[in-house]
Amino acid sequence: MPASKARTARITRKTTETDISLAINLDGKGEARIDTAIGFLTHMLEQVARHGLFDITLTAKGDEHIDSHHVVEDCGRALGAALSKALGDCRGITRYGAALMPMDESLTRVAVDICGRAHCVWRMPPLTERIGNCETETIPEFFQGVAQTASITLHFENLYGNNTHHVIEGCFKGFARALRQAVAVDGRAAETIPSTKGIIGGE
Repeated sequence: MPASKARTARITRKTTETDISLAINLDGKGEARIDTAIGFLTHMLEQVARHGLFDITLTAKGDEHIDSHHVVEDCGRALGAALSKALGDCRGITRYGAALMPMDESLTRVAVDICGRAHCVWRMPPLTERIGNCETETIPEFFQGVAQTASITLHFENLYGNNTHHVIEGCFKGFARALRQAVAVDGRAAETIPSTKGIIGGE
């Protein structure tokens, strides 16, 4: 993957439920300009940008007067679509990434495989129902949306912890660090697709 090739993407997703615009630069500085109607989601996406060193611009509006479900899920789908577009054929990437993320009393393990196969495993303790105006049951839907539209495999496992904010923030920060590893260019194989199949994704 030539170092000069920009790994950027812009995505617009508009449905009867949500209106989302997202831009990403995988080789950024961690700058975030994010505006959603859901404060906790905004905060978590800022963590993804900062700890992944991705530049992310995102605006999202939707039917949050009903609940947070559609906005959270569709932001995940938009992020996944942008990742897929920015990565192209995945030539030169490391492909795998993993992080062990402490957040005070909580410890969470996150693993990423950019493999062309959508799968999300979510193993978490019981969580409180909401943080601010964000229903916590929407968080696995966010990551499921990322996995589906990016065609990647994600694993989340909380080893221990009892503070819902810490557990979920550990997931987002761990995702950022693991994804940062996975999308990094492998200097020893910068022109190679990291699969014995010779292709990632496709039919």
